[in-house]
Amino acid sequence: MVFTADAEGRCEVFTWDAAARRARQVTRRPRGTLHGAIDRDAYVWWFDEDARGSGLWRFQPFTGGPDRPGLTGVPPGRPRGLAVSDHATVAVALGDGHATTVHVGPRGGAARTVTRAAGHATLTGITPGGRLLALAGAGAVTVLTGEGAVVAVLPGGGDTGRLWSLGFAPAGDAEELLLVREYEDRYVLATWRPDRGLTTHEWCAFDTEITARWDAGGHRVLVRQDRHGRSTLHRADLTARTVTAVPTPPGTLLDAATRPGGDLHCLWTSTGEPPRLRSSLGTPLPPLPTVADRVPGTHRDVWTPGPDGPVHTLLSLPDAPRGPAPAVFLVHGGPADHDRDAYDGVVHSLVASGFAVARVNYRGSTGYGPRWRRAFGGTADDPGPNGRADRADRGVGLAQVADLASVRADLVARRLVRADAVGLWGTSWGGYLVLLALGTRPGLWRAGVAVKPVADCVAAHRTTTPALRALDERLFGGTPDEVPDRYARSSPIHYAASVRDPVLVAAATHDAKCPPGQVRGYLAALRAAGVPYESLWLDSGHDGYDGGDHVTVLRRAVVFLDRELRGPVRRPQTPRSARSGEHRTAERTTERRRSHAEGHHPQRPARG
Repeated sequence: MVFTADAEGRCEVFTWDAAARRARQVTRRPRGTLHGAIDRDAYVWWFDEDARGSGLWRFQPFTGGPDRPGLTGVPPGRPRGLAVSDHATVAVALGDGHATTVHVGPRGGAARTVTRAAGHATLTGITPGGRLLALAGAGAVTVLTGEGAVVAVLPGGGDTGRLWSLGFAPAGDAEELLLVREYEDRYVLATWRPDRGLTTHEWCAFDTEITARWDAGGHRVLVRQDRHGRSTLHRADLTARTVTAVPTPPGTLLDAATRPGGDLHCLWTSTGEPPRLRSSLGTPLPPLPTVADRVPGTHRDVWTPGPDGPVHTLLSLPDAPRGPAPAVFLVHGGPADHDRDAYDGVVHSLVASGFAVARVNYRGSTGYGPRWRRAFGGTADDPGPNGRADRADRGVGLAQVADLASVRADLVARRLVRADAVGLWGTSWGGYLVLLALGTRPGLWRAGVAVKPVADCVAAHRTTTPALRALDERLFGGTPDEVPDRYARSSPIHYAASVRDPVLVAAATHDAKCPPGQVRGYLAALRAAGVPYESLWLDSGHDGYDGGDHVTVLRRAVVFLDRELRGPVRRPQTPRSARSGEHRTAERTTERRRSHAEGHHPQRPARG
């Protein structure tokens, strides 16, 4: 197997030899390595990228050997998918900021260009024989041959419901593609075959988001459901039309796969337990870095009434609190994502330092079904899913800020947190919500930490990636020129002069998703208004894999919040295992850029 783990403060790719019970480090890149894979011939793959996220795929034998380029004659780009057939035909998709290009060729050999699609697209699979490819993007899944001929276009969105491609069956001659479809307010398995077209399996439907993968035989599917901040696992038999629950402990499954022989491997975690690998048959699996002591705190769920339904919060309280505790709201990004019952190094550090930590799955979060997603907030002139015309929480970001404020009031009323000592901390789109909350509801929060945020919606739209520019236009209903009032209403810089509480902003000089220029403009607006702030600049991109940067942010942020929420500076408490602490910190600070931005479709762009 292939996995990523901490290596001297960096995320790197490792192999695990189950027979020898030995791990081998494959990559040693100065900035770390996130993307890794293994093909059917046991070659190990990883993406060799620069500080801006542009690079090429490379591979080597499982047992070690020289690194080789996956395909020759391919210009560098951002990773948009890798697929390898049974016959060593390699397909890679790379983005250049304007389009996505798919290249095909023999492993290690010369590439030829198959197609070039405008905007952001993701290569999601290749058939075992190498004849067909699947490319997801622009609201549709396109099936094409290795020569670039279009075989089928499967539309997603509108009346047909959104559609996400999850790969071809690994065995057999049927050339069957697995998909997830949003259908009648549920998420349903679907398949496509050249001889049958698209089949929606209505008997296999779930009320919240799912992802799925083929079992080794190609007739059954392993379905992982995200529901209310936790995971459940199911096995669907496409022939028998049955769904069977697979027992798993409460918490979060970060990944799950069935190995040959029926052995189920899972990567499992909970708020109180760091991630660990599990085998259903007792196969030796690599021990992952952990923490030396018990994870501190007590953990509970809180549901707060809201206009579109109850808002779910994962609350962690310090051990033996003496009355209400100072609190930090960790605000997740995405925006199509959610906080999970999963170990988080930042939660660990804050709780060990005496803070309560609230992780709020505000309106628009995944894991609560299509209706909750559609309650995102819309625009100020949109009445919303329940026909409401209240403008206070209408508009991008404003509904989410309203939910944060409601949960704060609820936790204060329950005497779980101190009303005079509540701070905010978010990364990427979560950092955007922190800045928006500080500006639109001044005085409600004592301090805020925004890491790699969107600070000026108009400037960010102008300078971000094409995929995120398209996401902005979908959220706002147009460009800044077409709907300027909507962008202004939801832009933190519009409220900079209203901020009353100290703010720490950490930004990256090579950030393509939340560009540095719009952050500098926001800081200048704070300075002009006389608002106290601190700034920290990282020599990295949006998704950095160097643990040193993440630890720098963690320490600076905890000291900042400790000073602002409790007064005298204390030394922040961090997990005793430096290696595991740095690696877990990296996951929160980059908002855990998993390949599934919504939990079930890697092709959807997100800021994180």
